[in-house]
Amino acid sequence: MPTPHTEELAAWTGDFATDPYAAFQALRARGPVHHVRFPTGDTAWMILGHAEARAALTDARMRHDVRHSAEYDSDGLYSIGRNMLQTDPPDHTRLRSLVAREFTARRIKALRARVQEAADELLDAMGPLGHADLIDAFAFPLPLTVICELLGVPGVDHDTFRAWTAKILTIGEPEASGRAAQEMTVYLAGLIEEKRHVEETDAAEGDLLHALVRAHDEDGDHLADEELLGMAFLLLVAGHETTVNLIANAVHLLLTHPDQLAALRADGGLLENAVEEALRFEPPTPAGTYRYTADPVVIAGTHIPQGARVVISLASANRDPARFPDPDRFDIHRDPTLTRSHLAFGHGIHHCLGAPLARLEANLALRALLDRFPTLAIDGDPTPDWRPSLLRGLSRLPVRWSASGLRTCAPCAR
Repeated sequence: MPTPHTEELAAWTGDFATDPYAAFQALRARGPVHHVRFPTGDTAWMILGHAEARAALTDARMRHDVRHSAEYDSDGLYSIGRNMLQTDPPDHTRLRSLVAREFTARRIKALRARVQEAADELLDAMGPLGHADLIDAFAFPLPLTVICELLGVPGVDHDTFRAWTAKILTIGEPEASGRAAQEMTVYLAGLIEEKRHVEETDAAEGDLLHALVRAHDEDGDHLADEELLGMAFLLLVAGHETTVNLIANAVHLLLTHPDQLAALRADGGLLENAVEEALRFEPPTPAGTYRYTADPVVIAGTHIPQGARVVISLASANRDPARFPDPDRFDIHRDPTLTRSHLAFGHGIHHCLGAPLARLEANLALRALLDRFPTLAIDGDPTPDWRPSLLRGLSRLPVRWSASGLRTCAPCAR
């Protein structure tokens, strides 16, 4: 097979890492699949079209297990244990079922009051200040508090935990990322060991991590040590970092599109669709984890060889004009059925298990924030300061409001 032409993403005008959409648009115009080299130097086949991405997300030939890669040489490529994002059926089915039976819709619904309470507490602290970095003051601590309580993580050091996750997800700093992963591994191993010694009657209600440890100890062959460690890592990191970005990205989009913010303030019924449009327009996870072709694959006439690394660009698929009219316009009035066809949470058997919780947190967070701070605005330059991360998130979001114009939350009024 001839050597494929490689698109050099670093050569595109502008900074691809912070604004990839112009490159996506140009590439999609020439076809939905391309062989690319990222600014980091890594190469992969990238799927850019919505229809092609949706199909690839359910294609059994696209494997998550790195052992299908032609470049595979050791199991040392696992960062922290093995988790659902690094496995395929039947292992993936087994691991996902363990979490799914604890991560139920009933439990998520029951969290609503706690999410609202946590949001109100954070906004109470912000109110008198008149300004803040919304990420530090609100978007970060809210989902971290929720996921830690759900998993049964007592007294976690939020600042340390945030530093670990930020380093692990940062692009271009492998040594710092590796050190952070090692430190988090030690932390999680200790936490898991603590859970082993907690009696069932003493475990906090809804302690998901304790439930996973119990499943491991009841049948050691059912959940291996590295799988237990990997699941803890995935649930803690993915359970908060993506939602931090969802909340902050949605607020930034609304504050930089005043017509859309005005429409939302005039009609609160648009809130759910506003969250979905933010997910489409700036997905917190811009691409799925690497897939590896177990067999040769042909997509839209493009031949991808066996053992190839494949990236499914969720961000590009969500801006595909073949699916979304005027896709580069942020519009909370889009047809909700169309808007919710975005791929921000993936598709198929690897569809994000935490999507209902992320949607709950984002909807409650935005409603509480906009209700309490009617004069909320960006403080300074509105240009987004994107982090060099595997995820799509802002480094900071300075905002201001008139402290004299605050509204009182419903619980406080009583």
